[in-house]
Amino acid sequence: MGILTAVSMASWIGMISAVQRGPQVQQTAELVISVVTITKTALTNSAPELRTELLFELFSNEGIRIFTLEDSDIVDPPPDNPLMNDIEKIVKDRLGPDTRFSSRVNGSPGFWISFKIDDDKYWLMLERERLEGLTGVQWFGWASVVGVLSLLGAGIISRLVNQPLARLSVASRAMAQGKRPDRLPEKGPKEVREANRSFNQMVDDLQRVDSDRAVILAGISHDLRTPLARMQLELEMANLTDEAREGLQSDIGQMDAIIGQFLDYAKPTEAGSFVPVDLSDLLHDCAREAGRIADVRMTTDIAPDVHVLGNATDLRRVFNNVIENARRYGKTAGQDATQIDICCKIVQRGQGRRALIEMQDHGLGVPEEMIENLLKPFTRLDSARGQANGAGLGLAIVQRVVTRHNAELKVGNRDGGGLRIQIAMPLADT
Repeated sequence: MGILTAVSMASWIGMISAVQRGPQVQQTAELVISVVTITKTALTNSAPELRTELLFELFSNEGIRIFTLEDSDIVDPPPDNPLMNDIEKIVKDRLGPDTRFSSRVNGSPGFWISFKIDDDKYWLMLERERLEGLTGVQWFGWASVVGVLSLLGAGIISRLVNQPLARLSVASRAMAQGKRPDRLPEKGPKEVREANRSFNQMVDDLQRVDSDRAVILAGISHDLRTPLARMQLELEMANLTDEAREGLQSDIGQMDAIIGQFLDYAKPTEAGSFVPVDLSDLLHDCAREAGRIADVRMTTDIAPDVHVLGNATDLRRVFNNVIENARRYGKTAGQDATQIDICCKIVQRGQGRRALIEMQDHGLGVPEEMIENLLKPFTRLDSARGQANGAGLGLAIVQRVVTRHNAELKVGNRDGGGLRIQIAMPLADT
């Protein structure tokens, strides 16, 4: 916009200069002709004894000086002015081709023009200020002032246009982080009012959806898990073989786990509940609990006193989901147990210092072309990760919670085999 304004101003100045050139030449030439003609007439018709007084009056009132033209005069060229050639042509057409012009005679600066009275030759000197229009410096000065004012105006207009977009962008980022943004002002141009009104309506609708979802989740937890509890109780009391009992108990356990995954995926993570969390202690707890499982072997390399801002319950769910995913599908080749490594350290990223959590198993890994699908809800890569008895929401829950924590999630294969999960989280201010 600044470049466009500057080009427009330059074009405007060029157009004004071109339009002004003709009238300025004509006006200056007519002024010179009038002064010379009137002066000649006054000197010709005045009595000889009054000419001295007349010359003094011309100098005092009009700034006009009359000198006798001598052959010995030191005459400089006419003023170096782009309009001078046109002025000379008009003046010589009216006063005669022998009319001379000079910018300095005998060291005296001014606008000098010659004229004759009979056989006598004279110099008429005018002050330059009476003839000169705007100089190049003046043009540049005025153009600079107008250009600066235009750029300031363009900047103010641009700010007024961009400010509603900036507010909308801030509110959108707040929503992405799970926060409820302040209402946008529904004022200004029609398009801005309608956009802000629609955004505010969308925020209200999403708030109602979250409230309704909380009620639905509570209903699902009660209405589905209560019959499962009764089925478990009836199963314990039923007269069944051990094989049948274990099969039904496994089915009920899977159904309860799937319901839990659905609830975890649908449950919102409120950014307003975020507090400083000791990530080091939390990871140690998760590793200790996982180490009690018979088919899991844990190794840890966790830096001490790493604190992040978040929800401890949701972060624990994330780490437990990654561990459970590795336990189910990341069995170490040739062994009945899963080797899981947990590493946590502080690294410097483009966004500043961050806590980097790496969790990896030593299994078969996942084909590179299928890694993106791991984070999609209800996706189970049976061929790559063994049997699948969940709903396919484990890593989708991880991504959802990590995103709400303003963190980065990266999934890839470990060198030597296995899946690696990397989570980079901003540090808490301590």
